[in-house]
Amino acid sequence: MCGLDIGSVLIEESTLKVVVWQQITRVSKVSNLSEIGIVLERFFRGFQEKRNLQRSQAIVASFGSSGRTWLRALLSRAFVLEHGLQTNLIIDLDNLNRLCVDVPIVFFTHDNYLRNYTGDGSSKKAFAHKPVLFLARHPGDVAVSQYYQWKYRMRRRKKKINNYPLEPELSLFEFVMSTECGLPKIIRFMNEWADQLDVLPTHLVIRYEDLRTDTAAELERVIAFLGGHVRSTNIIGAISWASIENMRALENQGSPLIDSGRSGKDRSTTNSYKARRAKVQGYRDDFTEDQLDAIDQLISKTLSSVYGYGSFEPLSSIKAG
Repeated sequence: MCGLDIGSVLIEESTLKVVVWQQITRVSKVSNLSEIGIVLERFFRGFQEKRNLQRSQAIVASFGSSGRTWLRALLSRAFVLEHGLQTNLIIDLDNLNRLCVDVPIVFFTHDNYLRNYTGDGSSKKAFAHKPVLFLARHPGDVAVSQYYQWKYRMRRRKKKINNYPLEPELSLFEFVMSTECGLPKIIRFMNEWADQLDVLPTHLVIRYEDLRTDTAAELERVIAFLGGHVRSTNIIGAISWASIENMRALENQGSPLIDSGRSGKDRSTTNSYKARRAKVQGYRDDFTEDQLDAIDQLISKTLSSVYGYGSFEPLSSIKAG
């Protein structure tokens, strides 16, 4: 049967007719050609996410800049050491599973586009049939990290399709307080997932802060939840390998483990690195007392209590499912 190859995904002709008609209907009210392109691109990215979701055995969801790269590096090295694999690949869906079937097939997502394909809005029912791990991080740290991602590393096209400001003219505080790209956006995302946890029969919430405080214990929990097994000696080896110093060294070397090919990275400042600072509550170093008060008030008043950011008690005593 004939089909169309879009992003290496083969869509059968019958399916293509349906999805194209849906998108023509959806964008027919949009007069701006650029906006039509964004709608269609988000739709096809959502289609790819749906395919990846179906192929996976487990899901790791997070907002951008929540520590996912570090977690993937930890997991990758742990599985490589445990199974004696000769590779520097970072885990990406089934790439390590193809080398060893004991490595789980994990779909890592920022949940940006799936709703544009399914039409499910904020519902997480599409994830309900798989184990879902949600990686949380304090929104203040996420917002600051997102600012430097946007300023130094984010491609213009990515800014457009995700509704970020196109020019890096905002100050750090303006960005963090912005409804479009800062704390309000991050908190909306985290609250969506908190509200939908009951839809997910098998889920686990892990905090970046707990992963930093007791990396070995939290990494062991993550691996077990994802359906894998790694001996403690190899967990320790993975932690050593995924240090911030080694992550930056790999980034400087252009290692495929960490994508350094972003727009105009300024090597004179560590703020341009993907492995930037790795500090818990580092955002408190970046603002005046009045600005910190505004940030903390916004988080306190609007963020779900599920994540326990009113205190820093271990999240394992707060929420699991």
